[in-house]
Amino acid sequence: MLNDLFTMNEALVRIAALVVPLVLVLALCPWSIRKLQELKAGQPVRAAHGNVHAPDHAGKAGTPTMGGLLLIGAVLVYALLFLPLADVRVQCVLLVVLVTAFLGFLDDYAKIKRHTSDGVNGWFKIMLQTFVAAFCAVYLYCTDESVCSIAIPFYGWVHIGWLFVPLAILTIIATSNAVNLTDGLDGLASGCMIPAVMFFLMYDGSGHAGLSAFSIAVLAACTGFLWYNCHPAKVFMGDTGSLALGGALGTLAVCTGMELMLIVLAGVFVAEAASVVIQVIWFKITKRMYGEGRRFFKMAPLHHHFEKCGMSETQVCVRAWIIAAGLLVVTLTIMKTISYFI
Repeated sequence: MLNDLFTMNEALVRIAALVVPLVLVLALCPWSIRKLQELKAGQPVRAAHGNVHAPDHAGKAGTPTMGGLLLIGAVLVYALLFLPLADVRVQCVLLVVLVTAFLGFLDDYAKIKRHTSDGVNGWFKIMLQTFVAAFCAVYLYCTDESVCSIAIPFYGWVHIGWLFVPLAILTIIATSNAVNLTDGLDGLASGCMIPAVMFFLMYDGSGHAGLSAFSIAVLAACTGFLWYNCHPAKVFMGDTGSLALGGALGTLAVCTGMELMLIVLAGVFVAEAASVVIQVIWFKITKRMYGEGRRFFKMAPLHHHFEKCGMSETQVCVRAWIIAAGLLVVTLTIMKTISYFI
């Protein structure tokens, strides 16, 4: 009888995870858009001029940004009401989300006040991300030794000991920034987040009930936000949303031993971030070799390269969503090879 009651409570928590964030975002987004417009919280857009070969997104200028306040706020409201806050892993996920959302808010606010696409200092962002990632990595390492076991594709589970700490820090920082870089087209980041967090629903009944419910909440909030964020977007999530969503995804992977599997699962985000790294490195190498920097891609991040190749914004986004969904299937298939499902 008690087992049945416990199972029923868990089911209700998951139903609430789907309903609460979704309803909050869908119901409050129109009001939030109006308020952001009144506050003149419009998105600054980098114009195509001089050496800046940007796609023409001038029409997006002035679109309300910082919609991530509602998206992340809906997830946090659900978490505070329903999640087991005594769970160390849940604590870490929520801490990373709060800190990265605050960092994103500072970045968005700076852009709006200065009327430029440049936000807070890049080193400040990295330092704050490193601090919260390091705190959570050490906290998890000291309180729950099981987090040191990670899934190796096509091999199995391996205990890596203290190496967990640097790997966790790298995973959280990289994922947070990768999602942030991906958020450059209408609905691109929010649409790709949905299949990524869907993977963590597989932890249903495997000792990670809190993380599973949190994943449902993120999925629901992203779905509701995508309703208004799809092309042509009525609101952008801004760095407030993208840094926090990336931080959440990275921390979910760290808490469940999926650091390496995340490379496959979040392949779209990985490709976007890798394109920026390749572009910068190639530019510096060619500048040293030829006296002038040359571009490997027509423009980075990768979604802008495809736009410059003639693809429409909608084509880029929908194809990215399809790839993200396919990578979810690939990741689940790989996990089958290491006896993940019992």
